[in-house]
Amino acid sequence: MLPSVGDRLHLTYLSGSKTDPAGQDVIAGLSCSPQKYLPSYYFYDAVGSRLFEQITDLPEYYLTRTELALLSQHAKEIATLTGICELIELGSGSDRKIRYLLSAYAQLQPQLVYRPIDVSGSMLKTSAIALLKDYPQLWINGLVGTYDIGLEHLPPPLAPRRLLCFLGSTLGNLSPVECQRFFSQLYRVLNVGDYLLLGVDLVKDTKILLAAYNDAQGITAAFNRNILSHLNWRFQGNFEPLAFDHRAIYNPVAQQIEMYLDSQNTQTVTLTALELTCDIAAGESILTEISRKFWLDSLRSDLVAAGLTWVRAFTDPNHWFALCLCCR
Repeated sequence: MLPSVGDRLHLTYLSGSKTDPAGQDVIAGLSCSPQKYLPSYYFYDAVGSRLFEQITDLPEYYLTRTELALLSQHAKEIATLTGICELIELGSGSDRKIRYLLSAYAQLQPQLVYRPIDVSGSMLKTSAIALLKDYPQLWINGLVGTYDIGLEHLPPPLAPRRLLCFLGSTLGNLSPVECQRFFSQLYRVLNVGDYLLLGVDLVKDTKILLAAYNDAQGITAAFNRNILSHLNWRFQGNFEPLAFDHRAIYNPVAQQIEMYLDSQNTQTVTLTALELTCDIAAGESILTEISRKFWLDSLRSDLVAAGLTWVRAFTDPNHWFALCLCCR
């Protein structure tokens, strides 16, 4: 008799580190000068996760459908290149992408181990249950927390090697310095012979980029404002999300989309749980996300400099997006 779904699912909820307790990054971001900012992972409460899934289906948002097409086309080849693997996914979100890889690896091995890491426990659990019903040989050990903390809590692998997936061009949310630090962490966490699969958005026509982050239906605007609603709930705040305008621009020097919330009027915001009071001037902005766009040659150089071996890249016919496979 096969184990039940409940027997094959284990979730571990991770808290912030002792040196960086929850909310300290919010205090730093709202107290800094000259540009206020919020860490983008605060987008992803239950509402934010649902809104982002709606964004991925928008006609303007080419990223997800292009990456899904690449996974559909190349998952079997990726599995053949790596051999039997335990799968780890950072920012797992919904289960649409990982299904292509699970199906490919299911043809190589009788038992699959999948370790998703995501800040949204509700989204992670919902996706995990759906996957376990469709893959009877699958075992899921999920970690609820940020990427950096989740990586530090990875247990020893249960397969000869691991494939760590970082999809959706989430790498672009990291600044160059943060990206370098992330690659160093991966080098330390992965064992020799483990693999890394990166999904990255490539540099392209500015009009295409701007349309993707300023959709006609206003879903991205709602997603952007929801970060304030999440902070209100989590830290007992009094932000008025509708008193902020969504703005997304392309910075050609940094080659990145920048998303802001612009205050419509002078406001004083309090986050009681953080003992923080913040004055925001009319027209002042809060940076909520960057989304860097990559040149493959530059990315390859950065990965190699971090000690990783470039295996190959898979790109779509328009060269809008890429899946990059590397080995430790």
